[in-house]
Amino acid sequence: MTDYRKYSFSKREWIGTLGIFAALAAAVSYLFYRSFLAFVLCLPLAGRFVKLRRASCIKKRQRVLARQFLDGMQSVSVALAAGYSVETAFAEALKELGTMYEKDDMIVREFRYIVIQLGMNRNLEELLLYLAVRSGVEDIRNFADIFSAAKRTGGNLIAIIRSTVLMASQKEETKREIDTCLSAKKMEQNIMSAVPALILVYVQTVSPGFLDGMYHNPAGVVIMSACLAVYGLAWLWGRKIVNIEV
Repeated sequence: MTDYRKYSFSKREWIGTLGIFAALAAAVSYLFYRSFLAFVLCLPLAGRFVKLRRASCIKKRQRVLARQFLDGMQSVSVALAAGYSVETAFAEALKELGTMYEKDDMIVREFRYIVIQLGMNRNLEELLLYLAVRSGVEDIRNFADIFSAAKRTGGNLIAIIRSTVLMASQKEETKREIDTCLSAKKMEQNIMSAVPALILVYVQTVSPGFLDGMYHNPAGVVIMSACLAVYGLAWLWGRKIVNIEV
């Protein structure tokens, strides 16, 4: 089964990622240094860029999985309320998820695996904990821990699952509200991040010789490097401001 804490790029994603890095490295090399050597010196950063892209893909996939898992547990809660046993409720939830998602979507694959393993007399608590570990998602881990504790202590599973799903739903709704409120700010941050580079492009296009004194001399390299560092820090600061976790 898939380990959602890891991510393997497809051939197309590798080409796209390296292409984006090459374009960014070429833009920085030309705008700030007008030097092919600067482009060559940027190449070792490709590994770091790939790691950042992979981390972004992992986070995005985990966020989708968390939302899909919430839908799955809501279906389980409905099946339990209808009188099904816990194990049978997962089979009923799988049928419901089949109408909501494609057969290859993450939550459908995971619930299908759980139902198959239950048919082989596997323990449901172990299966949920296995999913929780592979997912790397805090909400799934919390649910698996609560479910396991309730099953061991003989608690009211229907009430526990319902309350857990309700809390997770409220948390997810809060996340969506925050994303909605910040979407415009994120767009503004992206635009503002591009402004300094666009100004350099404009100046070099309109007045090609205006910035010649900033290139190919030690003082110019130091100044442009300092500007690039400030630019990078400002971008990181802006990303941190608009990146709010619940």
